[in-house]
Formats: sequence, structure tokens, C-alpha cells
Amino acid sequence: MQTSTKPDREGLRPDSAVLVLFGASGDLAKRKLIPGLYHLYRAGLMPENFRIIGSAPAEVKMDVEGFVEVARSSVGTFGRREGADADFDGFAKSLSYCAASTSDFSGLAAAVNDARKETGAETAVFYLAVPPPAFIPVIKALGTGGLAQGSRLIIEKPFGYDLKSAKELNTAIHGSFSEDEVYRIDHFLGKEAVQNILALRFANGIFEPAWHRSFLEYVQLDVPETLTIEGRGAFYEETGAYRDMIVTHLLQVLGFLAMEPPEKLDARSLNAAKNNVFAALRPLTKADVVFGQYEGYLQEPGVAAGSRTETLVAARVWIDNDRWSGVPFYLRTGKAMGAEKSVATLGFRVPDLGRFEEANVPLRGTASNQLVLDLGDPGSIEVAFLAKTPGVTMDVAPASLSFSYAESFNMRYELAAYERLLHDALLGDRTLFNAAEGIERLWEASAPLLEDPPRPVAYAKGTFGPDEVTKLIEPYSWKLG
Repeated sequence: MQTSTKPDREGLRPDSAVLVLFGASGDLAKRKLIPGLYHLYRAGLMPENFRIIGSAPAEVKMDVEGFVEVARSSVGTFGRREGADADFDGFAKSLSYCAASTSDFSGLAAAVNDARKETGAETAVFYLAVPPPAFIPVIKALGTGGLAQGSRLIIEKPFGYDLKSAKELNTAIHGSFSEDEVYRIDHFLGKEAVQNILALRFANGIFEPAWHRSFLEYVQLDVPETLTIEGRGAFYEETGAYRDMIVTHLLQVLGFLAMEPPEKLDARSLNAAKNNVFAALRPLTKADVVFGQYEGYLQEPGVAAGSRTETLVAARVWIDNDRWSGVPFYLRTGKAMGAEKSVATLGFRVPDLGRFEEANVPLRGTASNQLVLDLGDPGSIEVAFLAKTPGVTMDVAPASLSFSYAESFNMRYELAAYERLLHDALLGDRTLFNAAEGIERLWEASAPLLEDPPRPVAYAKGTFGPDEVTKLIEPYSWKLG
């Protein structure tokens, strides 16, 4: 039994737990999960008594010593640098390994039961960091193997491929786990800057009243990436940018941006508020969407000849409710683009500037009357407005007020997105996780587009997409590019 030497942090330290990490040798485990768990350990945010059991199919050829070395390497390569090796030997005492096949989970069941006895843990947490085709077989094996009862399931996106497959996945999940035991993880919702949307809106009387169609002309959510598909052609051919980014990350953030004030900031209230937004989404069609494909995608390994898979999506989304009727939400994301950013922009209605004869400021555009939320790590907020220029005339020019997390707060105790969500799952807090109802509704709203998608338009690497992306947002402009 491993015991952390970190001091207790009242209310923040989870109860004793056993965490089973399926896909222990995979990229996600190496880059995010193991370094994240190690940082939680060093921060005193892991349970006092815990065990992490790595698991993978027998053909992976790993044992306990091999898993410890994988963990040591991933912490050294992807973990936080300051004193990274200081406590690893203590952390390593919590690690064990058990190969498992979905045809027989008896060995894994014995390992979990032994670990629960050793740690005194009432809870087992199963993290599915495995390819989507393995989701249902592993979930069913947990149920038939007697491991699901009283346990928690963390499952990675994609939560299905369309409405039919999402329902099939949820049916399989609910055959072994109750909904309140399921943690559908979306790392965007674990970002400090994304959570700050809730604080900015609902803790500040100067913002929330203006978060309304009476004051806003449009909302943008722009998440371009500079990386290509990085040799993941086979994966990307099965997903594309819409399934990979829009129906998961961006529409979930849109839920935070567009929701009505929730009763509380808890799982039930937040998911109810998001689901109300999703219920009001107008179904997407190709009339409001541009698909792009970067030049050179067809030459990527694993990409089919003549593939029509999109690597960029720009969408105009409508929410048909009292708060947002008539206000377009513009979403954009893609690979091989001109910046690596995550930015939400609220464009306010521009007052009559005729009284400022020399204003010479565009009524619509990027110069002013915007609230800009940088959703990167650690994030920032900018208010862009017009101010009088010095001198004897009443001229106005663009100005700004800004807030930076890094400059305003001590970031020593910041948790990366996966760290925050892992910690929440160990605590049993589902506030920042997605619910079955909302997932199925997003696939339902996406169905007309996915059944009849637009043909992708080519765009050069390092740009912000084809001309059609600019035309989609007119008469406005994208904040980026």
C-alpha cells in the first residue's frame, strides 16, 4: 500500500481510490494522464492511499516494471520540469499492472479487489484511454466481470460517430453503469479560461445583462491549429474536423457561452443549462457551413485517394430561443492554419457614430465594441472599445482594457485541463463532464449536415482557410486572421 507524504488539503483530497488505466501504453496516457496524475500526487491532491493499475491487451508485452518505466519516461518527457524526479520513487510504489482481454477480466478483477483491500478504497475508477472501437467491448466486460458496480467510468471522446452510434454507446454504458457514475471527459471544459466564462458572466453585473441579443450582434469561437494531422491519416479519415472538434469541444464551449444562468454551479444545473441551449440549436446544414481541406492532405499516409474529409470547418450556428434569436454564432477550427489559438469574441452592437464626425471607424469589424476571451493557457480577457483621442477635436480611436491570468494571479497552483478533470473524477464531481442527453442532442442537430456535407475547398497551409470562410462571416470579420 502506497501512502503519499504530502500534507492533507481539507476538502480537496479524494478518498482512497483504485484507478485502472486502460490503454496504459498509449499516447494519451504517456502525454497527459500519467504526468497529470504525478503532478496531482506532488501537489497533495491524490488520495492518501491509492493504486494506479495500468492495463492493456496481452500482446502489448508489458509488466509492472515496464509500466513503471513508461511512467518514469512520460513524467520526464511530458511532466512539469521543476523537480520532476523528486518524488517519483514514492509515486511509483502506487503503480501496478495487469494485462487484460475483454474475453476474460478475471485477472483484472482479482487485481482490483486486492488493490481495494490494500488501500481501503470503496471506489474503483476505470479510465478508457483506448480507441473508440474498444469502448463497448471494455464496458461490457466490466459489467459481466462484476467490476462496474459501485465504480466510475471515465470515457474519452468521440462519444459516437453519429446519433445512431452515440445511442448505441450510451445504451452499452447504461447496461453496466448508471449515468451518475459516467464521466465523459472533454479537456476543453477543464481549462481555467473556459471555466472563467462562468465566473465572468455570473459573478459580474457589468457583463451578464449585456450577454443578450439586445446588445450583441454576433459571437465567434475560433480555434485554429498550426499542426497538420501528423501522420494520423487513418484516424482522421474516420472523423474529420467536424466530428473531432465541433460536435465535441466547440459546441460544449458554446454551451457555456450561451446558457441561461444556472441554478447552481453543479453537475445537474450546468448540464441542464447546456442541454437547454443544445435543444434550441437550429439543425446545421451545408448552407451555413464551409468545409476546407489543406493542400497536401491527400498525400498524407493513410488518406484515401480523392478523400473528401474536411480538415477545416467554419460554421454559422443559430440558437432559437429568447436570449439569442437572430444572433449568429460563428465557429471555426482547422489543421495547418495560421495560428494556434482558442479565442471567443462577443461583438456588441455599434451605436450611431454620426455625432463623431471624424470618427472614421468601421461600424462593423475587429476594431472596437468587442469582448475578447483568450481561452488558451493561462488565458486573458480584453475589452475593445472606442476612446477620445487627445486634442481639440472629438475624434475617437480604438483602445482596450485587458486582464491576464498570468499577470494577475499566482499560477503556481494552476492545474492543467486533464489534471483538473482527473481530480474531479476522483472526487466524484461531474460538474465539468458531459451528459448523455446533451451528446445525443448535438448529434441530432448535426445529422442534416453529416448526411449531406459540403465539398471541402482547398486552402494553403499557414492560412486561415479559403475565401469562403471569410464570406461566411460577412459583414463581420474573424478576430484572428
